[in-house]
Amino acid sequence: MKQLYRILPLVLSVGMVGCNNSSQPETTASNSTQEKGQDAFVSSLPADAPVIKVATTGTMPPFSFQDDYGNMQGIDIDSIRAIGEEEGFKVEFYKETWQDMFDSVESGSRDLAISGISYKDERAERYGLSNSYFFNPAAVMYAKPELNVNSLDDLQGKNISAMEGSKQVDQALAMGKYSNFSTRTTAFLLYEDLIQGKTDAILHDLPILQYTAKNHPEYKVNIVAYEGEDNPSAQQVILMAKGNDELINKVNDGIAKLKASGTFAKIGEKWLGEQGAAPENATATNKEGA
Repeated sequence: MKQLYRILPLVLSVGMVGCNNSSQPETTASNSTQEKGQDAFVSSLPADAPVIKVATTGTMPPFSFQDDYGNMQGIDIDSIRAIGEEEGFKVEFYKETWQDMFDSVESGSRDLAISGISYKDERAERYGLSNSYFFNPAAVMYAKPELNVNSLDDLQGKNISAMEGSKQVDQALAMGKYSNFSTRTTAFLLYEDLIQGKTDAILHDLPILQYTAKNHPEYKVNIVAYEGEDNPSAQQVILMAKGNDELINKVNDGIAKLKASGTFAKIGEKWLGEQGAAPENATATNKEGA
């Protein structure tokens, strides 16, 4: 087990919305006008620019979530919009559940999915994945100081939980040492269980846990990341249909340009502050087709 990287206790005050799928595109808003319920973003592209349908959960801050007016916002919303502006396409956001997000891309009803999606070999085999645009390591959050977690081994015999369908579930099951393991459908439900003492520790993506801690300072927690940048699963990707080479190449070209310009770093700092992972340092880990 690699040495874990201790993160300062930071601890998400976001109203979590439902997970119903949407057949109509959602709106987006910037921080400056979201209180008015308006979509502040105005594309610089011509009116006849192609439009890409984007599947996203809308329930995973700081990557993809909605404000009180239903406007989509977050790291991934800003990122794919910036890629589109760079590559000449506009975007429409469609709210999907986590699993339906993948299915909608595979069926062709959506062009791509973006919502804190980590690289996995099995995903690369089934879908077209972009190169990495954000460093997103897995992490542990716990509230009881006596636990003193320094590695996943320290969680043996404890009640732990992770989000259904996430890489953290795969990692925990692969170790085969956790008899008291459960899953939840959203990050907020995981956090709620932890604060209410229903579970000893939760596993999720580091930026999500950081954002949660930052927005709930009334609760003291510890966060420990357990993946380094050399781990492919710590890299965040955009998911497209297998064989959709034209779109994959456009997205990858946009990612390369925005890394070079520092745009992703600015987006990360906007939502996470200086504590945020640096997207420009993320390494490309896609092994095929991207």
